[in-house]
Parts: sequence; structure tokens; C-alpha cells
Amino acid sequence: MDAEAALRGLMTAIGEKRWDDLAGFLHPDFVCRLVHTGETFDRDDWIRFNRDYPGFEQLTIEEIVAGPAEAACRSHIIGRDAYGAQHFECASFARMKDGVIVQLTEVWTDVDQQAPPGTRPAPN
Repeated sequence: MDAEAALRGLMTAIGEKRWDDLAGFLHPDFVCRLVHTGETFDRDDWIRFNRDYPGFEQLTIEEIVAGPAEAACRSHIIGRDAYGAQHFECASFARMKDGVIVQLTEVWTDVDQQAPPGTRPAPN
């Protein structure tokens, strides 16, 4: 499987909550790093993390860019908590080994954040 097919398949399986299918896209030596928290997960822990994440409702692939051995995906995720729907964007960067994903780096952010004051040009 090439990098685009692997990452698209992985993200689609998450979006469809097909948790038992995730391992088929991941190398036994798989490691995921969450840049925003500094956490790392092996394959089984990452699958469990996704499966058990509280309030997860939906993942939609917005964009994928890929080469033969690497792919990047931007996804929109919707979760729910006691206050209602939560919206997130996630950038996922995958590296392949033996036809499956061996390394995944993810960067998550809340949607609708405000730019820090003084970081944008003044309007004309």
C-alpha cells in the first residue's frame, strides 16, 4: 500500500469508528507523537487512545498530500462534551515502512482561535 492509501484508509476507518481495522494500517513498530502535548504512543496504545476518546463523533478528511513513502493529512474532528460540540483541526504526517505506517506525527488545534494581538497587519 502506498502512503496516500494507508493514511486515507486509516483516517477513514477512524471516521467510521472501525477500530478493529486500524492495526492493518500500522506497522508493529508504529509510534505516534502528539506535538502539542509531547506524548508518544505505540500501536496498541494509539488505537486504544482513539477508540476510547471521550465524546468522539466524527472525523472528516479535508486534504491529503502524498508521495510514495510519506503523506500528510488535514482533518476536521467533531467531539462532544457537556457543553456541546467541539471542533478541532488535525494535521497528521505519516511515514511508511513495509507498506504500512510506521511513524505518525499529529498536531491538533481548536477551531476559531483568535490571533494574538499585534501579530497581523493593520487593515487599510
